[in-house]
Amino acid sequence: MSENAVLLVNLGSPDSTSVPDVKRYLREFLSDDRVIDSPKLIQQFVLNCFILPSRPKQSAEAYSKVWTDEGSPLIVTSKNLQKLLQGKIEPKVELAMRYGSPSIPDAIERMKSEGVKNVFLVPLYPHYAMSSFETVVVKVMEEVAENAPDMKVTTLQPFYSDPSYIEALYKSAKPYLDNEYDHLLFSYHGIPERHLNKADSTKAHCNVVKDCCTTCNPAHSTCYKHQVTKTTELFVKRAGIPEDKYSISFQSRLGREPWLTPYTDKVLEELPAEGKKKLVIMTPAFVSDCLETLEEIAMEGKEEFLEAGGEEFTAVPCMNEHPAWVQFLADKAENWLKSSSAVL
Repeated sequence: MSENAVLLVNLGSPDSTSVPDVKRYLREFLSDDRVIDSPKLIQQFVLNCFILPSRPKQSAEAYSKVWTDEGSPLIVTSKNLQKLLQGKIEPKVELAMRYGSPSIPDAIERMKSEGVKNVFLVPLYPHYAMSSFETVVVKVMEEVAENAPDMKVTTLQPFYSDPSYIEALYKSAKPYLDNEYDHLLFSYHGIPERHLNKADSTKAHCNVVKDCCTTCNPAHSTCYKHQVTKTTELFVKRAGIPEDKYSISFQSRLGREPWLTPYTDKVLEELPAEGKKKLVIMTPAFVSDCLETLEEIAMEGKEEFLEAGGEEFTAVPCMNEHPAWVQFLADKAENWLKSSSAVL
């Protein structure tokens, strides 16, 4: 039995489209201090008085639009990715979700019972954000410290600028870029603006220095906005897309506080008036199609764009199970195995 294992972790999904299941999922998700990082009393007041009374029903209706016979698209795709990766590498490949099931504690318990000593943790997020990458790493490390203290964990760092990741992203998107279009929109998941400042270790760069995203600084290692900007820059260079033919926007905001702008829904309403009526849209912050890509973008976003005068709307699928993406993960796992972190 191998002492090495790879642990893939994605966001998660409700167990079903029923309102109770969605409510349970949202309660866990939005109770995370790295998602809603207000003081606990305020967080729970907002959650229980303003969000949970109405949002589960709305979200359940949205999930029902994308649900498959096999279940949640995110879970189904993640399980398929797990199987494909397992076919390429020797160590056991485990899968967990930050919220919901399969859970991180259960995955760690399985690995512990199987004698796993070394784990390669792969948060399935290309970019750093406290509400995505960081919360996965913290949760895994907390569970390991409490229940498997002898287990060594090595984490794949954000790979937003990795040439092999950019190549995989390009290969998965290329068939959709080969057709004629007026504009390419990169829609990234949004975060509150204050999360940028909170993640800035220098406390003197993000939103302080002019052109902070393109001015080299140690803060970039934990700056979501810099990292999505870099991914876009490298992708358009690889794809040969001119500067006047693409832009960046941010989706999925929650609440009334300022989030990263411009907002995707607003951009979709504005583009047709600028003569950009044939649109291709990508969502590189997501590696697996989910509610935010399938319902918010491919359904609602398309409707907003066409109602504003757009003529053609093409949503590029996430990398999902694309061979280049699977190979990227396999190569990272093999490199880990060759390092001193794993026992061969």
